[in-house]
Amino acid sequence: MRAVALLPLLLLTAGCAHQTAMTAPKSPVATMVPGWITPAEAVFAANEDPQRGISGTFVFTVKNTDVTEHRLYLNSERDYRHQLALNVSLDAAQREALQKQLGMPLERLVNRRLLVTGTAHRARIDFTTDGKPTGKYYFQTQVKINDPRQVRFAP
Repeated sequence: MRAVALLPLLLLTAGCAHQTAMTAPKSPVATMVPGWITPAEAVFAANEDPQRGISGTFVFTVKNTDVTEHRLYLNSERDYRHQLALNVSLDAAQREALQKQLGMPLERLVNRRLLVTGTAHRARIDFTTDGKPTGKYYFQTQVKINDPRQVRFAP
């Protein structure tokens, strides 16, 4: 009789243990220093609140750099269109200042871990043909910064 009375309690306890085991672990980088936001966390938060995005300090490893006529980019994925990519951009005129701030050419930042302070937003990127939108698009998570001092090496 006593075993029958304890059975519901044992089942409840086992159910709680199972749910705890199913909880996904936090990112190891995010738990190392409270307050750092990983690319995956930034993408998720920017998608949850596309108007405001998420502000803070983002930590990521540069997988790709790119320079266009107007902007320079530091990307957390080799393919900047990857859905989990965090893409940091700065006015191309700031290239020299960024290189001086970090003490190396932009191209040598690949595989280096950076901290960037700013706001990540979800941006719609339209595909174009001859400068006209095709109706096809994708979303990208971007952090547009104004000052090279917003970028530094992570410890």
